[in-house]
Amino acid sequence: MGKKEVAVVVCAAAAAALTAAGAAVVVRRQMRKSGRWAKAMAIVKELEDKCGTPITRLRSVADSMTVEMHAGLASEGGSKLKMIISFVDNLPTGDEQGLFYALDLGGTNFRVLRVHLGGKGKGVVKQEFEEVSIPPHLMTGTSDALFDYIAEALAKFVATEDEGSHPFPGRERELGFTFSFPVRQTSIASGTLIKWTKGFSIEDAVGEDVVAELTKALKRVGLDMRVNALVNDTIGTLAGGRYYNPDVIAAVILGTGTNAAYVERATAIPKWQGPLPKSGEMVINMEWGNFRSSHLPLTEYDQALDAESLNPGEQILEKIISGMYLGEILRRVLLRMAEEAAFFGDTVPAKLKIPFILRTPDMSAMHHDTSPELKVVGKKLQDILEISNTSLKVRKVIIKLCDIVATRGARLSAAGILGILKKLERDNISSNGSQKSVIALDGGLFEHYTKFSSCMESTLKELLGGEVADKIVIEHSNDGSGIGAALLAASHSPYLDASEP
Repeated sequence: MGKKEVAVVVCAAAAAALTAAGAAVVVRRQMRKSGRWAKAMAIVKELEDKCGTPITRLRSVADSMTVEMHAGLASEGGSKLKMIISFVDNLPTGDEQGLFYALDLGGTNFRVLRVHLGGKGKGVVKQEFEEVSIPPHLMTGTSDALFDYIAEALAKFVATEDEGSHPFPGRERELGFTFSFPVRQTSIASGTLIKWTKGFSIEDAVGEDVVAELTKALKRVGLDMRVNALVNDTIGTLAGGRYYNPDVIAAVILGTGTNAAYVERATAIPKWQGPLPKSGEMVINMEWGNFRSSHLPLTEYDQALDAESLNPGEQILEKIISGMYLGEILRRVLLRMAEEAAFFGDTVPAKLKIPFILRTPDMSAMHHDTSPELKVVGKKLQDILEISNTSLKVRKVIIKLCDIVATRGARLSAAGILGILKKLERDNISSNGSQKSVIALDGGLFEHYTKFSSCMESTLKELLGGEVADKIVIEHSNDGSGIGAALLAASHSPYLDASEP
């Protein structure tokens, strides 16, 4: 064989070796890729299993909720459910008449509202409101400074009243005060501040009666106004629901946080020490976000989130069903997939390591994406997490994860509602004949995350069964923290029994 032929053979052999080596690299890459994909799918499957909410488990959660409700009503500290006596014993009937104000203080803004009630059959004739932001220095200043600022805003708002809408001569204007911070309620119109949250830190207000603080400030600015009711947004939602529908028995907030309130027979509250109210009823603020039970399906992501939170061991139900946390649970799952299965490529996206960067509204937008290429999912990943060029296969997995996390939250919410219905013995065919039981729902999660709310409603129907489900109605009750407070000011007016001058 000549030199030429030898060279050709050597080159051919070398080329074959290179091709084989290249093929081996491709195969190894594919194997590594398929190994990573298998690992990612294993993480998804594990999450799905641990978040499982079969009907038997949901029934156990509902039973546990009912047991805890009984325990919380029996004694203070008897349960993780606080079952707070609200002192609201007169819910609106729809007959209320006159002009009422509301103040809604629950964050860095507050709202002042004016509601004109027309009386029987006329409902809300007119409502107006104004939103005011609180300067940051007042959130950490003194009690007087904060309440003076609020009182001045109220006085300005009152000054815009129509000429014909003034209250009867000799009567003070009346206000419902929604105060969404932890309070130890002592009567319908008094309660001491336990602690501030949401960035407020005004030390001289802690332990003080917030209604007395507001009343003093109203006097300082020369505004003749009395506070008839101190409430939270959940009780406001219940009042708003009852005003329009006498069959409303409970209210649930599913928003950034979650809570429930319901109407209890006064004789079924062993820890109630005072005289029984004339109505025979008392609204109970459950604080159900703090519910926990061995039947709740918790994952390693929930446990880590709880351990790293500002209140470890508290608000366990809230941390798995509410809008504050659903997006964060999803982020934690995606981070594990990125770290252990290179789900987004060889490097872990830096933004994915930032707690709470993925908000529940973004998760909802991805979950509801029906475009063929799942463009919304792709855009959210790019805009929020700076993850580009994701494949359709990856995007489909993300929708699957949204579904797992949201479905668990929705189904557990339904189980919680069943727990309330059981406590009130409204969960069976024999209860109350053909009367309907209406649950008033409010909150951004319920209102805007459609897949969540429709899953919750269908799960409740599944739990109750056909005939009973027909008697249980979920109704959206909007703006409980605003109009609900004004309605409670009306239903607790000291002038109710006085004839009009």
